[in-house]
Amino acid sequence: MHYWVRAFASDFSGTPPQPRSGHTAVPIGKSKIVVFGGLLDKKFLSDITVYDIENKLWFQPECTGNGSDGQVGPSPRAFHVAVAIDCHMFIFGGRSGNRRLGDFWVLDTDIWQWSELTSFGDLPSSRDFSAASAIGNQKIVMYGGWDGKKWLSDVYILDTISLEWMELSVTGSLPPPRCGHTATMVEKRLLVFGGRGGGGPIMSDLWALKGLIEEENETPGWTQLKLPGQSPSPRCGHTVTSGGHYLLLFGGHGTGGWLSRYDIYYNDCIVLDRLSAQWKRLPIGNDPPAARAYHSLTHIGSRYLLFGGFDGKLTYGDIWWLVPEGDPIAKRSIESPPKNIPDNKGMAAESIQSSFKESRRENDTISELQRALGISDSLSSPLLQIIDESEDKEFIELGSRLIGERVPSNNQGLLNQTIELLRDHWRRSTPSSIPLKELGPLLRDYQRLISRHHLANSGSDFQSIDSWLSGKEAYKFYHLKNVSQLRMNDVPKLLAEYKKILPEQNASGPRAGFEEQVL
Repeated sequence: MHYWVRAFASDFSGTPPQPRSGHTAVPIGKSKIVVFGGLLDKKFLSDITVYDIENKLWFQPECTGNGSDGQVGPSPRAFHVAVAIDCHMFIFGGRSGNRRLGDFWVLDTDIWQWSELTSFGDLPSSRDFSAASAIGNQKIVMYGGWDGKKWLSDVYILDTISLEWMELSVTGSLPPPRCGHTATMVEKRLLVFGGRGGGGPIMSDLWALKGLIEEENETPGWTQLKLPGQSPSPRCGHTVTSGGHYLLLFGGHGTGGWLSRYDIYYNDCIVLDRLSAQWKRLPIGNDPPAARAYHSLTHIGSRYLLFGGFDGKLTYGDIWWLVPEGDPIAKRSIESPPKNIPDNKGMAAESIQSSFKESRRENDTISELQRALGISDSLSSPLLQIIDESEDKEFIELGSRLIGERVPSNNQGLLNQTIELLRDHWRRSTPSSIPLKELGPLLRDYQRLISRHHLANSGSDFQSIDSWLSGKEAYKFYHLKNVSQLRMNDVPKLLAEYKKILPEQNASGPRAGFEEQVL
């Protein structure tokens, strides 16, 4: 079990960075984290703020340097790449206003000196929303991005000693071009997940690139990985952070949802377990921070440090720890659950309920949206009817999307797994993250579970539920005939009651090792 803990002012000394998104936060060894750049209220930033891990201190170093135009360091930018090699932080590209950048800088964090680098070889084009990772302690690999006209799928290797770029020639199947993805070196492979692809769709595919280590003499090639488990939904602007035998994915945004012109922002934690080679939901014991994308998440010992991000309206400057159950600060969240109300400069205070209502402002009621979107309602009869999961087509369709395949009605094992995955999805959801199309199936499953709970405990028939529920504060939504009877402020209460009556989830069995999957 892990817990999200809102950072107190007493956790640090010094001045933390101001709110931003599209920045980078790079760990330099185990001693410090360097935050650079980003975007706040249409203003691109170029400041450096450093977190000294040992002394728990935020500070702004006074940097020196000399660029080609006489500037001390890189120009303001966001959505760039930053990679650490030893004590050096390398910066490439990004965006400033409407311009894509292609300049190349290094910061020596021992003496806080910037140097603009003149590189050689196959120089990458200017781009933003690319992704990069270190290969050992000398090279950097960069993949994809957006050059202002097209999505990119090129792979570049930089030797940080010779400063020579080389475009990697890859044969065979190639991932679709993309930007806003993540690229993470794991052993000898580069793992690329998600991003926005050509034509605009947001993706949830996972690819592994081999042939990056010269000593292995492998022919460069991509392999698409289709791992079992609860894979992440399509997204971009997320983070993937390596910690032990886990890769932790957090946040990001996708499209679709209840109305396609709105983006959906996520605050879920999903791990890729390298030992069992499957996706898993990270068990979280309390409410997560507000959903966001283009944030940073860095690994410090057994903790993760979350900073900044954007949710379509607000730019965040809050700082959170994600800690295991035995961490000394975990008890803060157990004793006093945190509130997801941002209070930093540049952020408006909004509750989950008001955010939920705001995102649906153009429609007065859920029923109007149902009619507009053509959502069916199988509970429209005058008398409440409890239907089995296997007969609830919308419920099974939602679960099928999570499991990634159609679920036949005669495959009871797969049907049970689908039901389990969907219920665990709602167990991890927040009111503002649930699309409108999920409310009908959620309400029906809530009513289903209540009926079974009553019958299991009393042995009575369904007709006696009315008297059993009479006067109870809980289960107040049991008698609703359809989802259109829900009010906007009912949804958080419905979800809270649903989570209380959910049965315990079954544990998944072991799988083959991750390294075997990517070879």
